[in-house]
Order: sequence, then C-alpha cells, then structure tokens
Amino acid sequence: MPSDFISNEEIIQMARRRLHQGTWDYLVGGVESETTMRRNRLAFDQIAFRPRVLRDVSSVDPSSTFLGNKLRIPVLLAPVGSLQVFDPAGGIAATKAAAEFGVMHVVSSVTEPALEDTMASVDYPKMFQLYVHGDWGWIEEIVGRVVEAGYKSLCLTVDVQHYSRRERVMVERYVQPTLRVARDPKFAASLTWELADKIQKLAGLPFMIKGIATVEDAKIAVEHGVEVIWVSNHGGRQLDHGLGSMDVLPEIVEAVNGKADIIVDGGVQRGSDILKAMALGAKAVAIGKLQAWGLAAAGTAGVVRMLEILEDEMISAMALLGITSIDQMTTDFIRKTDAVVTPPHEMSSWVNMPIDRIP
Repeated sequence: MPSDFISNEEIIQMARRRLHQGTWDYLVGGVESETTMRRNRLAFDQIAFRPRVLRDVSSVDPSSTFLGNKLRIPVLLAPVGSLQVFDPAGGIAATKAAAEFGVMHVVSSVTEPALEDTMASVDYPKMFQLYVHGDWGWIEEIVGRVVEAGYKSLCLTVDVQHYSRRERVMVERYVQPTLRVARDPKFAASLTWELADKIQKLAGLPFMIKGIATVEDAKIAVEHGVEVIWVSNHGGRQLDHGLGSMDVLPEIVEAVNGKADIIVDGGVQRGSDILKAMALGAKAVAIGKLQAWGLAAAGTAGVVRMLEILEDEMISAMALLGITSIDQMTTDFIRKTDAVVTPPHEMSSWVNMPIDRIP
C-alpha cells in the first residue's frame, strides 16, 4: 500500500523495480556527461541551515500561495513528457494527485491524454505548458484549446532550441517517448521574444517562461511583462556543463526585484530543499523526477504519498529552524558551505540507497 512508504527512498526503489531499463534511463538521465544534472543537486548540498532556538513552533504551517491559488506546500508538479509510460492514466493520474493533496499540476503539451481530458478529469486549477512544435496556425489552435478548456495560466518552455544528446538512453537504443512523434525541429529553433509576446497576447492568461538560466534573460522577461520566471536548465537534460539552478537563483531574484514571481526546478528531492529555495527567493519549486517516481511506484496514490513525505520533511525542518510559516524562511537561516557528498548519481540526497537500486 502507498501509505506503507515511510520515505521517498522507498518510493524510488519501488519505481526502479517496476520500470523497464530504457524508461528508467529516460527518467533519471541527463545530457552527455550529466554534469549539469549533478550540479543541480550539488547546489542544494552546498547550502547549510542556521537554526534558531527557544521559539514557539507548536504550530507550523508549510502552505503558500501561487498566482492566487493556495498550495498546501509550495510545490508544483512540473510538466513531464509522456507520463503515460510511468502510469497508464498519464497526465490524469498526476492531476488527480495534485488535486487530492493540494498543489498544482503544470500539464505538459507532450503527455497523454489530450489536454481537454486531463482538464476534465478533476475540478481543480491546472496550468498548461507549451512546446512550440508548429507554425502560427498550429499555435493559435492549441492555445485556443488551452483557453477553452479553462487552464489558469500558460507556461512556454524556451530551452529546447535543439534536442540534446541524452546518451544514457542512446546507448540503450531506447527511443524516448517524446521523440516517437514526428515533429519539425525548425519551429522550436526559431522561437524568439517577439513570438513569445504574440503567444502571451493570444492566450491572455498569466504567462510563465520556463528555461531562464541567466540574469540577462530574466531582465528581458520582466521587460516583456512575463508574470512568472521559471529558473530551469531542464533538469540537466538539455545543455551540459551549466550551473545548477540554485546557483543562479539568487542573482536572478535580485535582478527581477519582485517584478515577477520565480519558480525553480532541478534536483529538488527533499522538504529541506524546498525551504532552501524559499530562502533564496523562489515562490515555489517544481518537481519532475519525484512526480514520475511516485507514479511508477503506485500511480496517483504514490504521488500523493510522495507529497505527504515532502510535507512532513518540511514541517520537521521548519520547526527545528525556528519558523512557523513559509514567509519567515529568509537568507538569515542559510549559508554557503562545502557539500558533504559529491553527487554520484541522480538520487544523491538518499545516501542509504541500496547499491542494487542505483544504475
């Protein structure tokens, strides 16, 4: 039973047992040497806590709000392509988990079932993520469907100008699900700020840009009226040898100066990671691998249990830090330090992971 999982380590171990090697590698792997992916995790591990004591922490509330919606914890389910390979219900399974627990799902444009079916599966706010895979007529059609279906915001992913060399799956000769549908790569490669403006105007929804990794682009996004800047390097799955998302988050927060909300993803594995991101100025974190691990382990119930564990970890850490609400989590409670463990694999925050569970 999903309720029997006492840690997300156990959820991952169950997911590993249930997934074919190619599907597992598609989920956990990064690009080329996977340096960016490891730096995502290392950036979290290089932040230490500074706890305060003798404070009343008898009541701790880890909830927050995002775009006017209450989140039980400041987490979004990231847009993950081809969720159906982890659970037959695909996007519906993840969306139902988000609704049951009380967070929001950013539905990927390259997952099944159709966006209308996922939206109709449960009456709960959802956001939609868009890859540009067609011309302006194609964009008008899909954005029109998003608006008609009732999604609360539109997220445009911008760091896929060219598909990367994800060698972990390449050596398995595994064709990634998102590549099984023929698409003309010129449309993603020709995406510009001008086209992003047109998409934003067309949708008329709160607009998110996912894939910002520099101060320069964050400033441009603010100039273009983007409401949410999503700091991301695609989980280390696009450009290798980049900085970890948490490495660039502080300077982007400073440059944006409150003119847009900021999300961060990449390497988020524990409740303490969420608190570190909040301390550095993020409004929420997004989780991709944890979401898919939960689905692979036990479907919707697995994702709900994964979120419950994150919540429990957050509450414990908040109480021990001496805070009772998310808005109290500031840079006063953290400092940079050396990492204790160099990330040897994509599950480095669980140092007791049995060796036979690590590929």
